[in-house]
Amino acid sequence: MKNKFKQLFALTLVLLLSACSKDFLEIEPQDRLTIDNFYRNETEIRASTASLYGFPWFDFNDKFFWLAGDCMSGNMYYTYDQEGQFFFFSFTEGNSHLSSGWKGLFRVISYANSIINDMPRAAGGKVSQEVIDQALGEARFIRGLSYYMLAEYWGEVPIVENSTELVASNNLFLPKNTRSSVYEFARRDLVFAAGNLPVSDAPGRVTQWAAKGMLAKLHLSLAQNLGDGNSADNFNQAKQYAQDVIVNSGLSLMPNYADLFKIENNNNSESLFALQWMEGGYAFGNSRQANWARSSLITGNSECWGGGKSASYDFVQDVEAGDKRQAAIYMTGGNHYPEINKTNGGYTYKLVNRDPADPNITLEGAAPVLNNVKKYIVGSADDTGGKVSTGQATALNQYVLRLADVYLAYAEATLGAAGSTSDGQALQYFNAVRQRAGLPAKQEITFSDIFHERRIEFGMESTFWFDVKRFYYRDPAAALDWLNAQDREITYYRDNSPNAADENSIAGYILQPPASPIVITAADMALPIPAAEVVANPMLGPGQPAEEYKFQ
Repeated sequence: MKNKFKQLFALTLVLLLSACSKDFLEIEPQDRLTIDNFYRNETEIRASTASLYGFPWFDFNDKFFWLAGDCMSGNMYYTYDQEGQFFFFSFTEGNSHLSSGWKGLFRVISYANSIINDMPRAAGGKVSQEVIDQALGEARFIRGLSYYMLAEYWGEVPIVENSTELVASNNLFLPKNTRSSVYEFARRDLVFAAGNLPVSDAPGRVTQWAAKGMLAKLHLSLAQNLGDGNSADNFNQAKQYAQDVIVNSGLSLMPNYADLFKIENNNNSESLFALQWMEGGYAFGNSRQANWARSSLITGNSECWGGGKSASYDFVQDVEAGDKRQAAIYMTGGNHYPEINKTNGGYTYKLVNRDPADPNITLEGAAPVLNNVKKYIVGSADDTGGKVSTGQATALNQYVLRLADVYLAYAEATLGAAGSTSDGQALQYFNAVRQRAGLPAKQEITFSDIFHERRIEFGMESTFWFDVKRFYYRDPAAALDWLNAQDREITYYRDNSPNAADENSIAGYILQPPASPIVITAADMALPIPAAEVVANPMLGPGQPAEEYKFQ
């Protein structure tokens, strides 16, 4: 069933690739006869919605998602070139990865719009309304999620409901819409999805539980604006949506945290929505391993550009002693991974790995913070039964929402605007996440406790910037203080003194403080719209007003 879903995704791209260009607004006008002949039955409709789960997301997921979610939030240390600008908050409107993130999300929206606007007319009279509505639910979930992300990254963005219609009318200069309008647009899409998606479906496809889980997170974002007068209602709605998912979905936490990030556990009992990737070719597979893996000893090929990527010093200091999640998030001295390099008995992480035949040859050098990223690193093609291929293609799903996220959303919604809570249900869900990690339960929790737990639980899953933004909505000064107090720039250098400890011991290195700390201000909390987009449409410029969207 899993393979059938991904085959449908690949086959339907032939139609949709011709329908959607890279520009966020431009869609090539489709031949109506082709569309009418495509949506003839449920199988063809399902094939069209299968396309929404992987390929259209590639430009967004390849670099931008983790640069914003992991580097910008201070979880990952990486300083090279335009990618490193996210770590330093030094990027401008001309950053190519910023542009890829923007175009990538609008590309996803254009795919969803193609289905939302064309499929009901073409399929009418040929298939049942239930089938049509379920397909619309999938497409509107994807579009609603995309606009939720746009609201959190950029805030004010244009809302595009029917790209083809706009192009046909030559109406290409859309204004920015207000952040509140974008949230409301996303909310309406997700409410529709929750009401029309089934309670269960083929592995990997979204259900009503995914929509309700995202609604819980969206209402949390709205609620954390504590001064707008609607916080109590939004906290309550977030709590209700989260509880519905937890109690009624039948989903459960995976017993072993590390198992979440193995290909054989794609679409597991904890996964609510994940990007669906497959091996075989560039842009169809997950590129995380190629971007993050330390060396070819792990990947079995030359696609291993993660030697300089580490969990930041600040993140490492935040990991509690005995936390079982550590080795699944980042590799550090002595961690052993039997699933990698299986033919040689597994892979053991060393700060410096030298060739046994010639100690003068360094196979793997020390990373800046003496660790390397592990999450989304699965090994070679031999290790995975061929599920890794060149072209940066790994068949490992990319989580966007999982049940642990909803557990912690429930705790955050229950806490609300209060300083702390000892509510039994909130503690039960919060402590379920901690206890899986081997950590002691808490009897009372604060926003800081929840924020900390989210940071570690979802470390290197690229979603932590959304948590930082909710912190910022709740208490802007405290959030900026937290960001500016991070030891994100601290690295290590080798102690070359005569009595220095071994190169594979952290004691053999000296902490290197930053030359000048990064200063993050309120202006950094919303990303600039890419320069090329502003040139093409001056209404998107920084001085241009955002308009309230006129909902039909």
